[in-house]
Amino acid sequence: MLHNCEDLIFLFNSLFEQTENTVLIGNGAEPLYCPADDSCSVNRIIFTRDYFASALHEIAHWCIAGKERRKYVDYGYWYYPEGRDQEQQKSFEQIEAKPQALESIFAQSAHSTFIPSLDNLSGETSLDSKSFEKAIAAQVQYFRAHGLPQRAEVFNQKLLSFYKEKP
Repeated sequence: MLHNCEDLIFLFNSLFEQTENTVLIGNGAEPLYCPADDSCSVNRIIFTRDYFASALHEIAHWCIAGKERRKYVDYGYWYYPEGRDQEQQKSFEQIEAKPQALESIFAQSAHSTFIPSLDNLSGETSLDSKSFEKAIAAQVQYFRAHGLPQRAEVFNQKLLSFYKEKP
């Protein structure tokens, strides 16, 4: 199945441009969330190049971020670049389990492949790198049992509807 980022942009924007004043934009050099400001009247979720997984991942972050967090560039979170030490990597993995769990659910709904990302190729990983995958799986189970955040549920339903019609 062809996974076209233009489809994700259309689906996301059709749901959230009017209701949340938020648009999905591709072809970014790096992923970035930018709230509306004096230079642009809409919130922007920018994903890397034309990578389907990057789009799903950035949407997942947005779906988790609360109203206050969405007022800040990249939701006001710190980000240690690649090359994190073990302590920094452990913090990264704790924060990333939820969005990567949502990304996994979105990928499944779109009949796409999900690959967990430690995002630290030149640095240290946790003592047990499988623990991150287990944390993601546990969070997926939690979401399946207790429901997705509201915006994530709306987007996931749109994915399910759109991709069930695809060959």
